Amino acid sequence: MKLVKKHFILYLFILPTLIFLFIFHYLPIYESKLAFQKYKIIGENEWVGLKYFKILFSYSGFYNVLWNTIIISMMKIVFTFPIPIILALTLNEVRKSSHRKFFQSILYIPHFLSWVIISGIFISMLSINNGAVNNVLQMMDFDPINFLTNSNYVRWILVISEIWRSAGWDSVLYIAAIFSINQELYDSAKIDGATRWQQTIFITLPMIVPMIITVFILNLGFFLSAGFDQVFNLMNAATLSKIDIIDTYVYRIGLLKGDFSLSIAAGLFKGLIGFILIMSTHFIAKKISGRGLW
Repeated sequence: MKLVKKHFILYLFILPTLIFLFIFHYLPIYESKLAFQKYKIIGENEWVGLKYFKILFSYSGFYNVLWNTIIISMMKIVFTFPIPIILALTLNEVRKSSHRKFFQSILYIPHFLSWVIISGIFISMLSINNGAVNNVLQMMDFDPINFLTNSNYVRWILVISEIWRSAGWDSVLYIAAIFSINQELYDSAKIDGATRWQQTIFITLPMIVPMIITVFILNLGFFLSAGFDQVFNLMNAATLSKIDIIDTYVYRIGLLKGDFSLSIAAGLFKGLIGFILIMSTHFIAKKISGRGLW
């Protein structure tokens, strides 16, 4: 409390965020009980136990949704997670401060654009009619490709657009970790004749491993959150079977069909899997490397 009083103004800045988290992340936890109740607009809800979970797992379409979510999330982790680390290491090699700040600013900008805008950009670029990508393909004597309705490309569009939007911003954590490394380690390495590449491999990377582990564990907590905003804005009838995920499924049965109990059961299942992944990864990382979330 002494620290709160001393830095009251600073704590006041995070108050809107705390209120947002409380209203949209903590209050809904109490209403998770609807997954075990039959929702009634008038009168008290009826307790039905695991009925809606049985309905959820007996619906064949749910397994396609679950499989899509796993594939898309796995693709994002495999192809997206390393990019911010590579970017941070690359930016660290830019010696001139003004140049580094310029490149950082360029890389950060997409993070501040909504998925509505980003989806519009990609839809325009990938359009079969005068899209930039298809114009280049035609200039090279290739036939135009309808990327937006081709199920073979749509998941890769999700991955590429995710990298473009988040890689620069996600690299901030790693850049901060790199800047906190004791400069004397690099000075000693230079005296021993280590090249810049050797300094990166044997000093920079090992020193940011704790940050990499922490970010990886936290990302696994959102493993089944494959990105509602992104998928919702890029999906269409032709690609629905390939990119329909749990979040869009919950949206359809909850908000569009009004089956709140079933949608909450699906959301609770997703949250439970995320919690299990976070805890298991934490303990595995703790046992192997001695470092985890705490």
